[in-house]
Amino acid sequence: MSLTIINQRRDQQVVGPARVDGFAKISGAALYVDDLPAVDALHGTTVRTAGAGGTLQEIVFDPAINWSEFVVVTAQDIPGINAIKLLENDQPVLVERTFRHAGEAVVLLAHADPEKLRIALKGISLVELPNPSPIFDIDDALQARQEIIPGNIYADYLLERGDVAAGEYLADVVIDERFLTPSQEQLYIEPQGMLAHLQEDGSILMEGSLQCPYYVLDALVQCLGMDKDHLRVVQSTTGGAFGGKEDYPSVIACHAALLALKAGGRPVKLIYERGEDLRVTPKRHPSRTLIRLGANKAGELQFIDMDFAIDGGAYRTLSPVVLSRGVIHAPGPYKCPHIRIKGRAVATNHPPFGAFRGFGAPQSILAMEVAMDRLAKKLGMDPVELRKKNLLCTGDLSPTGDVVGKDCFAHAVLDAALEHTHYQQRREEYNAWNAAGHPTRRGIGLATFAHGAGFTGNGELHLASRVSLQALANGHVEILCSNTEMGQGAATTLVQIAAAALGLPMDSVHLAQTDTSRVPNSGPTVASRTCMVVGGLIQKAAGQLLQRLRETMDLAESYDAQSFAAACAGLYAAGDALVTAHYYPPADMLWDEQTFFGRAYASYAWAAYVAEVEVDMITLETHVIDFTAVQEIGKAVHPVIVQGQIEGGVAQGIGYALYEDVLWNERGVMANDRLTNYIIPTSADLGFIHVVLLEGGLGAGPKGAKGVGELPMDGPAPAIVNAIQQALNIDIRQIPVRPEMLLELTVSGGN
Repeated sequence: MSLTIINQRRDQQVVGPARVDGFAKISGAALYVDDLPAVDALHGTTVRTAGAGGTLQEIVFDPAINWSEFVVVTAQDIPGINAIKLLENDQPVLVERTFRHAGEAVVLLAHADPEKLRIALKGISLVELPNPSPIFDIDDALQARQEIIPGNIYADYLLERGDVAAGEYLADVVIDERFLTPSQEQLYIEPQGMLAHLQEDGSILMEGSLQCPYYVLDALVQCLGMDKDHLRVVQSTTGGAFGGKEDYPSVIACHAALLALKAGGRPVKLIYERGEDLRVTPKRHPSRTLIRLGANKAGELQFIDMDFAIDGGAYRTLSPVVLSRGVIHAPGPYKCPHIRIKGRAVATNHPPFGAFRGFGAPQSILAMEVAMDRLAKKLGMDPVELRKKNLLCTGDLSPTGDVVGKDCFAHAVLDAALEHTHYQQRREEYNAWNAAGHPTRRGIGLATFAHGAGFTGNGELHLASRVSLQALANGHVEILCSNTEMGQGAATTLVQIAAAALGLPMDSVHLAQTDTSRVPNSGPTVASRTCMVVGGLIQKAAGQLLQRLRETMDLAESYDAQSFAAACAGLYAAGDALVTAHYYPPADMLWDEQTFFGRAYASYAWAAYVAEVEVDMITLETHVIDFTAVQEIGKAVHPVIVQGQIEGGVAQGIGYALYEDVLWNERGVMANDRLTNYIIPTSADLGFIHVVLLEGGLGAGPKGAKGVGELPMDGPAPAIVNAIQQALNIDIRQIPVRPEMLLELTVSGGN
């Protein structure tokens, strides 16, 4: 299979269609939720629990405050079910009696004056009977001496092929390692927020910063006990999300709606300050991985045995989905006859963890890729050689038992990465540098990996996504879908796909505002599914629209923009201008959710990342001096947007590897809840990021496109860790790799 290579370096100019949302954002015309006009609006705030779980005994209101001036909401004011609708109804909208973590919402307040609201917030005290033995550690939770839920396990999955015992017998070299990854904050540029309007007819309009409008709609239906026809969810301009606005906007929406219902018709704006956002919203799941790898003397893997556990926090939220993704991606892009991956999501008294770019895969891939370098070292083999011996090829069986098709580019991306980075030459140069006694040490490391695009297995089938195209009276076409623009460029990519399919200029196609009263449910904006799945539906709907125009309005096979516009206007006048495409899975998409067997994803994107680092031997600070990201993504619909996605993911991955660490106090609350002490990399810390795109054109999306958003989060951390290990000849077992850790490892001899 021939590959198209797009080498995008920072010193090259790459052009593409202008972003459809670009001008409004750079000119300041775009309205974020806190910018939305709301006449006579009230501001909302939240009173929260202090202890790491326990029982609420009493809510005490300071008698010196005139509470009649405030809107006050407690659990008794919830007209529907007191539970946030998601995978399970275990998380209360407001605490009534028992609670599981510090920071749970108990009382909601609203007032027109934010200063009076701050004073009133201090006038409410909660009498709590605290949990005497909170759990904050994954292995402590698994031992279940104190139970939050039965066994403290939200989900327990097993991916097993072959016989690990037989693989152990065949292995000449075995390694046994333990790896830890921390929580990580999404740190979107705009904090979470919602604006609730009670309409004259009693219906509620909810506007806010969100990823998944139909998640919010379903949560409101359950909490308020209202019919969907009386609820409307509209996405405002959203300043970043990265998964962090997938499920939590449902919580804030329920809170804002409850306040609005009790406020006598006045709108309520509930916007989190940054510290509150950091303390209570979901972050990346911490993980603990026990991994054993075995290979014969030739370096051929004989078995992979992994115990992968993630901290789910105090409520289930999306932990089973994250765990599933982590388990499936844990064996990496390697062929191995004997595999056992045991995955568990455990309950602790931390605030719930949730979705974050890559969701589960970065945690398990880190363990596998660092372990591969550890195995290569024990074999006396170059890490590149070990990977080449074991990377999947067409015709091999994948770890889930599926036959790998022609859309396998594991070797191609590795070869491209080695060529573009001059890997072997660099490694020799860095070895010579380190031997010369310089005050710094340099290293080069790599990671090879793949990421499945879209929902796992039957997930897309369950979603039953729909997308509509509406021909307008002016001859333009409007896209109606529930997928959201949150900075990633989806609004532009989807318009571009529709325009190309219809043979129109992009300014003749418009993306409707995400509004549940107008757009069908095309599924959530998660899991790298927007371009591939939703884009595919848009392309399908475009074909339906063209067919209708030809059959009904006699549109010629070959047409110009004017004749197309005239046909659209005629179709609109006839009242037959709306077409809808429905999702149907590929015929060979067979997946068993119980045994983790079959084809897990419609498409995989393949990648090889190479990190070059320099460690200051005085301060033990690590700097990434060069980073090359090579990936095969089927087709880059908009290369500039794809490049931005990959550079952004690499930046977050560098933060994950070297800087970002959520610190917890004794109550399980984030202690470094400010931008002054939650450290992320700046542009000065990123080095040069080189993006190389390979296009095989075999993905499930338009023109063979695949998802790309999650992919770049998976590879940076293991590549950087492997580079540091090579530079310092040490073994690293957790991230972030901070100077304090390197000091301890270098003093102890690296083990």
